[in-house]
Amino acid sequence: MAPAITLAADAPTLSSANTGFMLICSALVMLMTPGLAFFYGGMVRVKSTLNMLMMSFISLGIVTILWVLYGFSLAFGTDSGSIIGWNSDWVGLSNIGLTELWDGYTIPVFVFLVFQLMFAIITPALISGALADRVKFSAWALFVALWATIVYFPVAHWVWGAGGWAFELGVIDFAGGTAVHINAGAAALGVILVIGKRVGFKKDPMRPHSLPLVMLGAGLLWFGWFGFNAGSWLGNDDGVGALMFVNTQVATAAAMLAWLIYEKIRHGAFTTLGAASGAVAGLVAITPAGGAVSPLGAIAVGVIAGVLCAMAVGLKYKFGYDDSLDVVGVHLVGGVVGSLLIGFFASGKGQSDVQGLFYGGGLDQLWKQCAGVFAVLGYSLVVSAILAFLLDRTIGMRVPEDDEVAGIDQAEHAETAYDFSGAGGGAARTNVTGPVADTASKKVDA
Repeated sequence: MAPAITLAADAPTLSSANTGFMLICSALVMLMTPGLAFFYGGMVRVKSTLNMLMMSFISLGIVTILWVLYGFSLAFGTDSGSIIGWNSDWVGLSNIGLTELWDGYTIPVFVFLVFQLMFAIITPALISGALADRVKFSAWALFVALWATIVYFPVAHWVWGAGGWAFELGVIDFAGGTAVHINAGAAALGVILVIGKRVGFKKDPMRPHSLPLVMLGAGLLWFGWFGFNAGSWLGNDDGVGALMFVNTQVATAAAMLAWLIYEKIRHGAFTTLGAASGAVAGLVAITPAGGAVSPLGAIAVGVIAGVLCAMAVGLKYKFGYDDSLDVVGVHLVGGVVGSLLIGFFASGKGQSDVQGLFYGGGLDQLWKQCAGVFAVLGYSLVVSAILAFLLDRTIGMRVPEDDEVAGIDQAEHAETAYDFSGAGGGAARTNVTGPVADTASKKVDA
């Protein structure tokens, strides 16, 4: 068969509608990082609230600068050995035309790169939930910079970059089951195995201090996730983005209900924390699969993820690893579940004609999904553990035990989240070794 000839008239042209849509989606994904901060911030004890918020917010600063300098080039530049990309013209983003289109699409390169930037920002922020109460803020900031460079940028190229080995193999990851959630969940496990448990783990009560904050964060995540998922098709001319939007809602609802039912049977109550966690588990699981499955398939993905993630969060007590806010149980397990279920539930009527086992496609797609899942999991787990070990042995990863017991907010940020002694803020931003800091310390003691 003779190769098709692409006429100039058939070349993609700038679409104002798709460009505007993608800018909105980028803003929605950006909102997810503050949403995550509230979600995590409500789940920790009062004395760690601000530190938890800052561990997410600092990623907005660090990863943005790295993305401009070299991150976008490493993730989406010209492929080298199916492992990493590079394009010197993209370093500093100074040689990209304002109306230059992203490869084969109707949106500018700048729009695509800022959308992907928001993914790069939230992925290391996800890790922070596993490390609550015990990590030096300076060490965390350095870890974010190193991890984004050595782990996230290469993995993003594997999965989404032209020439990346997972992309070329045919691994389906619509919006980040492997590159975002498995990547972050495995990294969280690697780091906590190195830095150890919180003081009082399994002994002291470590209940969430503000469930309303948790619910607010979960709501913001759910809202922003529509941009995260539907935007990943980079337009909606063929309806696939709309399918992903619907499946995002459907799977999240199913997972929330499944988690609550499991929780009622297992523990005797429907909790707000369970509702929030179940919703996030559904969002995680449908992220890789939503463009490949039908709405009925999305219900199945949500139900399975809701139950399995609810079961998985208890494994830390059985195996003794201190995953403070269940990043492993929700993001790693949810990402694995959603990615592998593509091999069963892909309908062949969404983003591609690939069919899963239950639709007559055999095991072909399932083994590809397994290859992507376990390669990313293994790489992120090992490299993240090595990074944590090196930082721990050099600058130290953990705060002193006395600071951890007294409260990491005061030790690392000279502030407190709530002022119970009267009007005014919790602490000052300056003079942290002078009289103002002493006053703030007295407020904490009060």
